[in-house]
Amino acid sequence: MNIRQLLEVRIQQAMEAAGAAKDSPAVIKPSGRPEFGDYQANGVMGAAKKLKMNPRELATKVVDALAIDDLADKIEIAGPGFINIHLSNEWLSQQADSTLKSERLNIAVKEAPQTIVIDYSGPNLAKEMHVGHLRSTIIGDTIARTLGFLGHNVIPQNHVGDWGTQFGMLLAHMNSILESGDEVSMQLSDLESFYRAAKTRFDDEEGFAETAREYVVRLQSGDEECYALWQQFIDVSLQHCDAVYERLSVLLTRDDVKPESSYNDDLPKVVADLDKAGLLKEDNGAQCVFLEEFKGKDDTILPTIVQKSDGGYLYATSDLAALRYRHSTLKADRMLYLVDARQSTHLAQVFAISKKAGFVPESTSLEHMAFGTMMGKDGKPFKTRTGGVVKLVDLLDEAEQRAFDLVTEKNPDLDEESRRKIATFVGMGAVKYADLSKNRTSDYIFNWDTMLSFEGNTAPYLQYAHARIQSIFAKAGDVDTAASINIVEPAEHQLAMTLLRFNEALELVEKDGTPNILCNYLFDLAGNFMTFYEACPILKDDVSAEARNSRLQLAQLTANTLKTGLGLMGIVAPDRM
Repeated sequence: MNIRQLLEVRIQQAMEAAGAAKDSPAVIKPSGRPEFGDYQANGVMGAAKKLKMNPRELATKVVDALAIDDLADKIEIAGPGFINIHLSNEWLSQQADSTLKSERLNIAVKEAPQTIVIDYSGPNLAKEMHVGHLRSTIIGDTIARTLGFLGHNVIPQNHVGDWGTQFGMLLAHMNSILESGDEVSMQLSDLESFYRAAKTRFDDEEGFAETAREYVVRLQSGDEECYALWQQFIDVSLQHCDAVYERLSVLLTRDDVKPESSYNDDLPKVVADLDKAGLLKEDNGAQCVFLEEFKGKDDTILPTIVQKSDGGYLYATSDLAALRYRHSTLKADRMLYLVDARQSTHLAQVFAISKKAGFVPESTSLEHMAFGTMMGKDGKPFKTRTGGVVKLVDLLDEAEQRAFDLVTEKNPDLDEESRRKIATFVGMGAVKYADLSKNRTSDYIFNWDTMLSFEGNTAPYLQYAHARIQSIFAKAGDVDTAASINIVEPAEHQLAMTLLRFNEALELVEKDGTPNILCNYLFDLAGNFMTFYEACPILKDDVSAEARNSRLQLAQLTANTLKTGLGLMGIVAPDRM
């Protein structure tokens, strides 16, 4: 159930009855302060302006025509024409009861689900995953989980980089290790070191660069021996990725991998079809697309090169092939690209070309869900102390160790196995939530102390809130799970209101790809529960049985909502901390 949408329908009907134009927006928003009600309808001013009418006069007519007695017990006009809506405790009690009984928390599956392709993670398989892959991976995973929960047909696409000149260098290095009789699998266990060793030889060793280029030619021409070496390397690299995904509780599997190389056969066809569409132009021997809407600082059109003068293809070519595949084969209604903000121009160009060429119809939504950079305390991209790239597995190891130290400090009497288990979900949750809670388009400062804090908008705070609720039930003993929720106190009212806004948060994630909205919602929910718990005793002796049972049910609904919300981010909601 979405209260805001329900109120929009009622207010719009009343506005139309009062003389406003049909479909005039009601502009329903949650009230900023309790004295202004639970929601405000702010659309009257705009409608009154079009009617050339006093907004308070129109607001009075809207309130007179408003059929809302089943939801609200107080409606008032404020300021120039705001309508404040106070929802009734009786209605909130009924809705909270219904939500508690629902496995899906009364969140309906979409009546008209879309097929949504989400392109995320996409590491370069020549190296191990590093911190730069974290944002795409976990933001994409949260969006995928949320869209799937809402009933859409979600198709993840892990467009890994597994092709190109760098692989010639790696294969030449692999082959020389094998020829010397050394074990290559042990060296591949550390892909970063393996890559550095190959790069050093490429830069410094006489003849090696030429050998590497020969391997590229052999690989692209289908040489069996070369292909077998390449496949061995790719399999090892994907194993590294799988291990990271498992630790982060990310849903991506091998079935979701659609590598760059899978589009190789289609690349000549892409270029030929662009030519047929009249979009190609030769420039210094390269095949390019020039679109008027993309101009540089000197007002010259920026080219999109799809084939180099030597016949080679570029990222734009494979991206266009992927767009065509996702429309023609996967039947996507909507495509979401979780890609660094620095690729904005590139993606805007290939999106525009794909539609002009007819690879993707105008009706298909192509959305670049850009994200900023993870920064160190110095305000520069996050690096190791020596200035190198931080491997993602090393970051996760440190997160678990720091979480273990923290859990040990807080619960020294807990056995080590339990502390290790708690540290795993606290550490992983902290890293993920620290990223997800930030506006995805912004850069953010990576800070261990902040993300592992049990105070503020952090995963440990939310996990602790869930565990605290479970401890209440442990102390309560027998609980009447059939008891009705009966809202009386202001803190109960506020908690119930927040609980019933869960769907509103999810629909914003669905629309805009903004997991921070979900994080902010859960943080508000946990805060409202703490306020409720202080103001409305549950287990004290002087609390009536009816109030005790009602408040326990509100606590259970809070726990269910926290667990579901954290689950949509792949974060564990523990029963014990």
